[in-house]
Amino acid sequence: MPLSLSARLVFEQSYSEIDGDSASSTELYALLSCLAEVPIKQGIAVTGSVNQRGEIQAIGGINDKIEGFFEVCKAKGLNGEQGVLIPASNISNLMLKEEVVEVIKSGNFHIYPVNTIDEGMKVLTGLEVGTRLKDGQFKANTINDKVQKRLVTLAEQLRDFSKGEEKNTNKKTNTD
Repeated sequence: MPLSLSARLVFEQSYSEIDGDSASSTELYALLSCLAEVPIKQGIAVTGSVNQRGEIQAIGGINDKIEGFFEVCKAKGLNGEQGVLIPASNISNLMLKEEVVEVIKSGNFHIYPVNTIDEGMKVLTGLEVGTRLKDGQFKANTINDKVQKRLVTLAEQLRDFSKGEEKNTNKKTNTD
């Protein structure tokens, strides 16, 4: 039977399952990846708050977050594909250790500043995200097209399942 879909994104500090709103963009990327059935690159850490319009907002502790992930990557072995996706509005706040700066300059670690969820999804998947066309659809095979189609499929499955349950309930009532 179809699964019921429930997703909750936190747009302000909550301190429940995931602390604070610095993870809200990460939650949304994971949800979109799942709906589109498109994998996210695992060598890229993500931080950033997202508002209701999909705009990535500045967060605190940006230097510590970047340097912390850098240390993990360095311990496991830098491969040139690792980096951190950050709010573009945090660029002016960067004060990274010289070692991190040098490795970034050499191309073995990356900082990906983004302004929107769409920009972040492109970095995280390497795929075109897609903008809405005049007919309300998205360009075929873009991430947004895949998400929209998946949501339609889930809604149709739920509708069809509910119709089947209704028929079964009517049959039981008529034969009892």
